[in-house]
Amino acid sequence: MIFGLLAYWFRAVRWNLLLEPMGYQISNSNSLWTISFGYLMNLTIPRSGELARSTALYGVEKVPVDKSFGTIILERVVDLFCMLGFLVLTVVFKEDAIVTFYQKSGIKVNPTYIIGGIAVLVIGTFIFFKFKDKFTHLPLIGKVIEFVEGIFHGLTTIFKLKQKGKFIILSIAIWVAYYLAAYLVCFALPETSGFTFADGFFLIVVGTLGMMVPASGGIGAFHLAMKLGISALFLSMGKDAKLGGEVGLSYAFISHTMQLVIMLVMGLISIPMLAKARNEAVKSKEISH
Repeated sequence: MIFGLLAYWFRAVRWNLLLEPMGYQISNSNSLWTISFGYLMNLTIPRSGELARSTALYGVEKVPVDKSFGTIILERVVDLFCMLGFLVLTVVFKEDAIVTFYQKSGIKVNPTYIIGGIAVLVIGTFIFFKFKDKFTHLPLIGKVIEFVEGIFHGLTTIFKLKQKGKFIILSIAIWVAYYLAAYLVCFALPETSGFTFADGFFLIVVGTLGMMVPASGGIGAFHLAMKLGISALFLSMGKDAKLGGEVGLSYAFISHTMQLVIMLVMGLISIPMLAKARNEAVKSKEISH
């Protein structure tokens, strides 16, 4: 739980680095509580946390929603590359387990859809910037164009970072914290207490895949992923796959409950903290006037 909380703080500080090139210097505490509020919202409506986080930040720091939302999308892209790094480590050290998991999970990846999706994104972006000026005078469409431009502005902040080294260190620190939060849970069960650091690489990849499924807080999806994952891990070790599935569910219950407690506690604390920060911002504005 300590490493889970550290990941929150590292993410809060990193977000400030992304907002800085756009001229916004927010407090680390406001960044932390808006992130916590976003995670809490994810427990209600899947993937609603990103927009809730941007809206909450606007309430306390007046950062435009479109621009902060763009930086959140950028964060997800950076996190994807970090996860791919763990996937590479898993393939190197636990190839049998990852292949077995792929076969047991029934995941099918069609390269045509991936290439097609990238092509549509690139062409759509080109068309948007080529013809957007012709529609900016229209009230509703003009607002949509302004919002999309703000998102792109947020996305491009990575090229204007003032502290690139710190950003890289914080990104690594976030995922090291995630890794340790996942791996240390292994020592809570005798069946997983002998897992190696390499097994931990496998667990963080499988767990992340489970959390990526659009379910409220990963409930159910994470548990199924860990059931299949540890079953595959046991099978690659020459152990009983059925026992591995049972152990996987036990591991998932402990690990996910830990994450859920953090989300609920931090999220519930964030509500009065954000309300207090918003009131202080209003008073400060009234005094300045």
